[in-house]
Amino acid sequence: MTTSDESLNNAEHLLARLEAARQRLDETQDPDQAIEILQELAELAKEVESELQRAKRAAETEAATPPNPDAPAD
Repeated sequence: MTTSDESLNNAEHLLARLEAARQRLDETQDPDQAIEILQELAELAKEVESELQRAKRAAETEAATPPNPDAPAD
């Protein structure tokens, strides 16, 4: 099961990739490359949205789950 922290870390990684792609878009003068980068940006944005939804669901599940007194402390 994915925890909310794992999902948020994945989303942060995807956001860094999104920012790098956006910078490449700013630097390109090639229309074909710009289209490819825009497609990549759209896919990354979808992945970020999915990861944030996953984090939300995990956080809701974690909040609804009572603590296990037998579990080792972090």
